[in-house]
Amino acid sequence: MAIEKIKMPQLGESVTEGTVSSWLVQVGDEVNKYDPIAEVLTDKVNAEVPSSYSGTIKELVAKEGDTIEVGELMCYIDTGGEAEAVEEERQLVSEKTEQEEAKPATDQSMKKRYSPAVLRLAQEHDINLEQVTGTGKSGRITRKDVEKIIASGKIPAPSKEQPDSKAEEQVSQQPAKPSAAPKPDTYPGDVEIPVTGVRKAIAQNMVRSTQEIPHAWMTVEVDVTDLVTYRNAIKDDFKAKEGYGLTFFAFFVKAVAQALKEFPQLNSTWAEDKIIQRKDVNISIAVAKEQELFVPVIHHADDKSIKGIAKQIHELAVKARTGKLTADDMKGGTFTVNNTGSFGSIHSMGVINYPQAAILQVESIVKRPMIVNNMFAARDMVNLSLSLDHRILDGLICGQFLARVKAILEQMNAQTVNVY
Repeated sequence: MAIEKIKMPQLGESVTEGTVSSWLVQVGDEVNKYDPIAEVLTDKVNAEVPSSYSGTIKELVAKEGDTIEVGELMCYIDTGGEAEAVEEERQLVSEKTEQEEAKPATDQSMKKRYSPAVLRLAQEHDINLEQVTGTGKSGRITRKDVEKIIASGKIPAPSKEQPDSKAEEQVSQQPAKPSAAPKPDTYPGDVEIPVTGVRKAIAQNMVRSTQEIPHAWMTVEVDVTDLVTYRNAIKDDFKAKEGYGLTFFAFFVKAVAQALKEFPQLNSTWAEDKIIQRKDVNISIAVAKEQELFVPVIHHADDKSIKGIAKQIHELAVKARTGKLTADDMKGGTFTVNNTGSFGSIHSMGVINYPQAAILQVESIVKRPMIVNNMFAARDMVNLSLSLDHRILDGLICGQFLARVKAILEQMNAQTVNVY
């Protein structure tokens, strides 16, 4: 028999690891190429991992609940051939691991690139990662490195030596690592809800965003009276013709996509020694399913009509509710627009969807008395709240961006807008 390896695939841009939430096969099961064999959870998506080969499942290496890095071994599959292949491969892996542990590589360029799982374990056990030797590629500290230290009970204590100025500068650039908080007491009647699945991934991604990204905020109010009048006048005919609703949110996404083409600085990603300004405008949107939150992507939103955006919002929402979102639906987002107004919110400060540069909260549209031509008038007003990465952006460019979005929305009416 020939033994092949199935490894953790890349399930999204910037995804470095995934958690095996459940195996869909057992040892001895026959599978065809592309059959789903496991469900894997990342901070981007809950996806099925397909088999890379046709054959018989020989061994499940990763256990349910294990978090493993992209490219790391998940299981062995027998496709027919020599049995010695699996033992030979294991021996090579074992020898490589022993060599790495005995003599760490001189390239340490990835040592301080910590994954969410490594940061979480270090925080929970008060481990100083500066004193941990990484066995991963280019000195990267892996989850197994940290787990090995925890199992040994030999937690590295903070250095007592006086650091030099260069060391102080390096430490200051790292996110603060708070000591593990004491677990709260529980009392009769309290309900304990395990943090697993999507909620766990959301928590890890939000912690990473707030630890690594210096957030700042701006808000503008927009008069969308003409837009509201226009949309309300055509919404029934639109739904009868197209089969899905024409939401206000589609107009806001269109306005943001147009403004991002004029202000590409907000369509960027921080990459330590450089800023990557994205060519494609791919808008991430938040979609809820009961207690789960997903952030699928409208790709090339700037090239789509309002009808096209409304259709994709509808399709992504249906996929989320039916559990059919794919990795492709979730990857490539460059800027997030969050429809907080659907919950009645009038002002909020969003946490940036790492590693993007900003997130825009679209709040509720409410009627308010405003002064128009020196007279009070009832107008439909909405707040747009922007959270920004202050490493990439500042108040000037973000103020100009918000002013442009405001102008586009306030000019939307029956004469200027064609939803098709």
